Amino acid sequence: MGNCVGAPVKSSSPANTWSCPSPGCLTSKAISSTATTEKLSNISSSTFRQSTGSSVSIDEVHQEGRILEVPNLRIFTFAELKSATRNFKPDTILGEGGFGRVYKGWANDKTLNRSKSVAAMVVAVKKLNPESMQGLEQWQSEVNFLGRLSHPNLVKLLGYCWEDKELLLVYEFMAKGSLEHHLFRRAAACQPLSWSLRLKIAIGAARGLAFLHASETKIIYRDFKSSNILLDSNYNAKLSDFGLAKNGPSDGDSHVTTRVMGTRGYAAPEYIATGHLYVKSDVYGFGVVLLEMLSGQRALDPNRPSGKQNLVDWAKPFLADRRKLASLMDPRLEGRYRSKGALQAAQLTLRCLAGDPKRRPSMEEVVQTLEHIEALKNRSKESRDVASQPIA
Repeated sequence: MGNCVGAPVKSSSPANTWSCPSPGCLTSKAISSTATTEKLSNISSSTFRQSTGSSVSIDEVHQEGRILEVPNLRIFTFAELKSATRNFKPDTILGEGGFGRVYKGWANDKTLNRSKSVAAMVVAVKKLNPESMQGLEQWQSEVNFLGRLSHPNLVKLLGYCWEDKELLLVYEFMAKGSLEHHLFRRAAACQPLSWSLRLKIAIGAARGLAFLHASETKIIYRDFKSSNILLDSNYNAKLSDFGLAKNGPSDGDSHVTTRVMGTRGYAAPEYIATGHLYVKSDVYGFGVVLLEMLSGQRALDPNRPSGKQNLVDWAKPFLADRRKLASLMDPRLEGRYRSKGALQAAQLTLRCLAGDPKRRPSMEEVVQTLEHIEALKNRSKESRDVASQPIA
């Protein structure tokens, strides 16, 4: 279950990326493009405020992840990427966002400096739209953050291209697309995600976010949403798009103050109101996505009846009541989930959505809770298997 086959589509989510010139602003504002005159070598190497050493390991909880001192990326020529995408042919488009379009490409041995015995590799190529509101600043952030981060639950950035005004990024190809498409597309060829797959995806995404928060600089992702969670061929979840990522507070501070940017419906209330960005502002965004996975409904949808357009505001009373929860659950699940596990997931969602950041769990706690829910599901399956065995 969960397979989604069909032509790539532009995200139709009403929860669009936005920015505010001052805290409390709720209207979309254009972000002026930064001039593309400086060289990549001049990008500040203090992005991670790291100490010495060629790489810095994250604590033992995240043995699979690491942060490099400098990005280890391949520099592509524009001609190479033009060839890889067949001149950015429309039928290679995978999707489109605020940065620009993403194309499916085929990188040959010469392009990737690999042995000729290895077949061409499928990649995803993100090309900046010259009229994009995001521009160079977020392109640089993507290179600086994702180019240095290595973790199984983060999309791998393979390289970049910067020629004149052409800005492109090259990623590993994620065969199953975004979580958003699987949750909200209603095409006949798009089968609904099972409860087991939803748990697997939630755990993977939570591990990726926990890795960022456990880093020395407590990296804040700042744009956690279902369209930024990509799935490989085995439905392993990986976080993508680090254009808004930011180093967390230092020197004992609880938060950083910054221009309000993010996506409507996912941004934490304290951040919108004050511009104060906490590590646990990410946890709120995770709670919104978890609610989407439980309900099968978008965070914001102007097509829903008045009072139901904001999913968090409408659904909170259902999360706290076992009897009401069943009416909130995604009908496409057809009741195929353990009610105990669903209730625990709903309670976790409610904690993530707490108005006070201090009352939200850490992402490590979130991972542990979701793993516990998954273990309950597995134990239940084992019990049914034992019960079905014939008596000798």
